[in-house]
Amino acid sequence: MSNTHVRRIKTISEFHQLRGLLKPEHPLISVIDLGSIEDAFASEPVTLVYDFYMIALKRNCSAKFRYGQQQYDFDEGVMFFMSPNQVFGIEPRTDEGPPQTGWILLVHPDFLWHTSLAKTIRQYEYFDYSVNEALFLSEKEEATVTGILKNIKDEYHSNIDKFSQDIIISQIEVLLNYSDRFYHRQFITRKVTNHKNLNRLEDILGEYFNGDNLVEKGLPSVQHVAEALNVSPNYLSSLLKVQTGQSTQQHIHDKLIEKAKEKLSTTDLSVSEIAYALGFEGSFGKEE
Repeated sequence: MSNTHVRRIKTISEFHQLRGLLKPEHPLISVIDLGSIEDAFASEPVTLVYDFYMIALKRNCSAKFRYGQQQYDFDEGVMFFMSPNQVFGIEPRTDEGPPQTGWILLVHPDFLWHTSLAKTIRQYEYFDYSVNEALFLSEKEEATVTGILKNIKDEYHSNIDKFSQDIIISQIEVLLNYSDRFYHRQFITRKVTNHKNLNRLEDILGEYFNGDNLVEKGLPSVQHVAEALNVSPNYLSSLLKVQTGQSTQQHIHDKLIEKAKEKLSTTDLSVSEIAYALGFEGSFGKEE
């Protein structure tokens, strides 16, 4: 992405203009039917930064999205979530496919001022997942999401009054809570992929703990483990919490304690020698 054009989109109105849409009905929130969007990035790759939240439900997208070094084709019905100032790229597709469908919800942070959601929205960890960690929806789940998005659109299109913001905020909270539920369902139902990640995690930690890394580097960080698994730190912790009830940091600490117990029972090393060999000094309390 380093060689592509970087563009910051500051307002929802600017997004509408870029995509060939009419001016938004509300300057701080917009629900957009993907079928009505022009393919503004058809000729060259572009890297984008938005100053607002974007929640997208996409199917048969006409471009490839990049987040970090990962690439994802939206050939199935999936959702992904972007918070302000996250960097992502779009690359044009060379093959012809069916027309894109779906919805995009844009919410400027100013719309959340003086609401409960202003404080709680970042508690939804999937805003920090990568695009390749998107949410796969069943037909029933997709219908639920679409219904909520249409309710939001109907509200700001026809009922701009003193109740509108509270009603829309409530609908967004419902959408986020459903998305949280669907992600937890995905962690459980995508067993093959998730178990592969957990097995790889055990291999990575085993290799790290069996070498000299603990003495030289201390405990592996959550970032280090996530990068080795090719997932984002928040996604890994969310997966582990569902599968094991522990965060990534807790899982690493447990592995350290397990290794210490193993050395105590299988070697003649003293407690202090084992502590040194495992890099105990300063190992704990380094939260990521």
